[in-house]
Amino acid sequence: MAKIIKTFQPGRGYSKDDWDAVDSPPLTDEELAALRPAKEVLPQAFFDAMDEQRRSRGRPPVEHPKKQVTLRIDEDVIAKFRETGRGWQGRMNAALRKAAGL
Repeated sequence: MAKIIKTFQPGRGYSKDDWDAVDSPPLTDEELAALRPAKEVLPQAFFDAMDEQRRSRGRPPVEHPKKQVTLRIDEDVIAKFRETGRGWQGRMNAALRKAAGL
């Protein structure tokens, strides 16, 4: 949790004048009642940009994503694929594709 600074401390990127100019008293009941939802105040372009930013995060979507299934396979078959090292699941997938004629 961030430490709340209640007195001016030099060398933090702002001047004493900046510190003194900020006055943030708690909102009154009237001020709270006058607040409006962001959708009423901000332009639609802001929300479109936020949606686009959220969509751009993470792994890009693929046309044919892999499907997770539960499959019972003999231990010796799994052991043989695991012996081949990293990427053994992909090699197992390739072997299954070949066996299926794909």
